Amino acid sequence: MTRPNPALRESATFDRRAIAEIQRAADTGIYDIRGWGAKRPLPHFDDLLFLGASMSRYPLEGYRERCDTDVVLGDRHAKHPLHLDIPITIAGMSFGALSGQAKEALGRGASLAGTSTTTGDGGMTTEERGQSKHLVYQYLPSRYGMNPDDLRKADAIEIVLGQGAKPGGGGMLLGQKISARVAGMRTLPEGIDQRSACRHPDWTGPDDLAIKILELREITQWEKPIYIKIGATRTYYDVKLAVKAGADVVVVDGMQGGTAATQDVFIENVGIPTLAAIPQAVQALQELGVHRKVQLIISGGIRTGADVAKAMALGADAVAIGTAALIALGDNSPRFAAQYEALGSAPGFYDDFQDGRDPAGISTQDPELAKNLDPVEGGRRLANYLRVLTMEAQTLARACGKSHLHNLEPEDLVALTVEAAAMARVPLAGTTWIPGALA
Repeated sequence: MTRPNPALRESATFDRRAIAEIQRAADTGIYDIRGWGAKRPLPHFDDLLFLGASMSRYPLEGYRERCDTDVVLGDRHAKHPLHLDIPITIAGMSFGALSGQAKEALGRGASLAGTSTTTGDGGMTTEERGQSKHLVYQYLPSRYGMNPDDLRKADAIEIVLGQGAKPGGGGMLLGQKISARVAGMRTLPEGIDQRSACRHPDWTGPDDLAIKILELREITQWEKPIYIKIGATRTYYDVKLAVKAGADVVVVDGMQGGTAATQDVFIENVGIPTLAAIPQAVQALQELGVHRKVQLIISGGIRTGADVAKAMALGADAVAIGTAALIALGDNSPRFAAQYEALGSAPGFYDDFQDGRDPAGISTQDPELAKNLDPVEGGRRLANYLRVLTMEAQTLARACGKSHLHNLEPEDLVALTVEAAAMARVPLAGTTWIPGALA
């Protein structure tokens, strides 16, 4: 029997991954770029549990008693707010980062499930608008694809100030994904790397933002809700400023949120977890007296109906999914195992969205690869997934005695760890202790 060499002791600071990254940086002289979101362990919704009803609370019977799921977004100022059947929306992901087939599939799936999808950077495609019953138009710092006519065709406008994976930074779209169509929509040279701006050129602060919001309302005759999306960092202050600037809806994206491409060091080291961001956003809305009047959408790492229900119990009106929606379409599917292996990856690990070589046909502009995604079948799969999320959330809400998902509340939750209890501001399980709360 070979005995382990006691001299072979791995360093906790310079472990094999850290050593490999130092060697990669030394070999190439460039930083690492990838897609998806943070991969480090973070306090998340799994660290919370629901307190189901028994004697002191009365549960609802699953087949005979209703648990409603509808939500209205943007009724603060807009003439035509969005009325959605479910509180689960599709986050903004650009045509360019994704194929035309993927954008069409997202529109189809969202429409089948009675919810909205979002354009992302780079403008509106005819496929997406044609298949989306409710489409939110993103207005980003780059202004790529910005078109007042498309603004009017949209059902809502989302002003993006930041993303959870890269708050304070802009996105990247490498030259191999700048096809002739993408270049034409973005007014860019074909085949040249593109980096989106990290801040809007039209304003330097919330006062200027208020003017921009009024301009967008005038363009759309005050019909469309105006969302403001922020990456979760100084969430309490950012939400207050967004509300005072005139937002109808605030979108808060935690650091588990995904991206098509940015620096790995950014993804892993900037922002705060989604779990920590929600109570800060809710506190800001409550102090302004607009909680439930200005709707709060939470995104960043939503995977299951339990995640949906927990976000809503903490005070969200709705959630948005991005990475999970792509997985539902077929991203990282085991049926492409051989193709992923040829790229040096494997199903469940593929995150090189920036390369444009996605065998699933989702994060690519290669027409041959894009054929691997059937937008009708992809839309059906996404709709199935959205229905499952909704049913799971309803099941948990009924167990807590709630006849609507919006009736879930922090009192329904406990935390498994001190960290999660402090971030979510709910008691540690088996106690009445909320770490950090004033006595």
